[in-house]
Amino acid sequence: MRVGSFVLAAQFPGQGQGEVLHRAVRSAEVAEEAGLDAVWLAEHHFVPYGTCPSAVTLAALLLGRTRRIRVGTAVSVLPTVHPVALGEQAALLHITSGGRFSLGVGRGGPWVDLEVFGSGLQAYETGFPESLDLLMRWLREPSVAAAGERFSFREVPVVPRPSESLTDSEGPEVVVACTSPASVRLAAQRGLPMLLGMHVGDEEKADMVALWRQYARGAGVDGDVIADAGHVSAGICQIADRRIDAVEALTKAMPGWLKEGLDAHVTVDGRARSMRDPLAYTELLCGLHPVGTPRLCVDRLTATAERTGIARFALLVEGSGDLAATEENVRRLGAEVLPRLR
Repeated sequence: MRVGSFVLAAQFPGQGQGEVLHRAVRSAEVAEEAGLDAVWLAEHHFVPYGTCPSAVTLAALLLGRTRRIRVGTAVSVLPTVHPVALGEQAALLHITSGGRFSLGVGRGGPWVDLEVFGSGLQAYETGFPESLDLLMRWLREPSVAAAGERFSFREVPVVPRPSESLTDSEGPEVVVACTSPASVRLAAQRGLPMLLGMHVGDEEKADMVALWRQYARGAGVDGDVIADAGHVSAGICQIADRRIDAVEALTKAMPGWLKEGLDAHVTVDGRARSMRDPLAYTELLCGLHPVGTPRLCVDRLTATAERTGIARFALLVEGSGDLAATEENVRRLGAEVLPRLR
């Protein structure tokens, strides 16, 4: 079982953005010190829900600050960037980090981001498969040309080529955020592992893994790729000596952040959107994920792995909103939970 932290760089009420980003960087450094396997970095634009606008840029900083831990994006929003530009960045980080970089990509949402970056609503609604395929070709082939609906250009060489890495010639790992059967099918047909969100429980995640395997087999994906698919389950983790204290730490801090962060999202076309109740959502997350004593956290992670077949976790550890509490949470995860899982 491989356990990593999930860093949103969440801006809690009353906090400055510099303070938030310092907490994000520091929590990642502590994750390596504590023995975690990975740090996964979220990307958001124009909202306090997450103050990191470029997960790949923050990944570069953290790869330079660390020596062992894997650093991944969860996710880089593919419709708002050119796939070749993102592929070049991913190749660069893969080679210079000795193969420690993972590239997570997703569709994002129908947000104003699409207007600001000029990609348009179509890039979100129908353009994701074309972008993903172009990205994968860039990461796997020596030269690439394109003749699609969104991207069309003459053949150019891939520089730097991911296969030139001295430690890992396969290129960077690519993970796809999946929230629907359509995205599960897209990832499965390309043999790419899924990142499954923290808003869904074990039963739904198990169903998505089963559906992924079905689609992968139907697409002729190699059996070893199917068997070894490293799907990632996102969740939340808060450790305390009593479960009630862990839950209280989150229910005091998270609803204010969720309300401000989620309310700030603006749709690009004015479409109506439903919002979760912040307190009810926090309570749901506390019920789904390892929130409580170290023993409870071990049991919860073990149960999720057994029910879903997923053995990789990206756990939000900054739910208290406080730097010192976040550091303590990460250290307890490394010292009191990981040894019991291994």
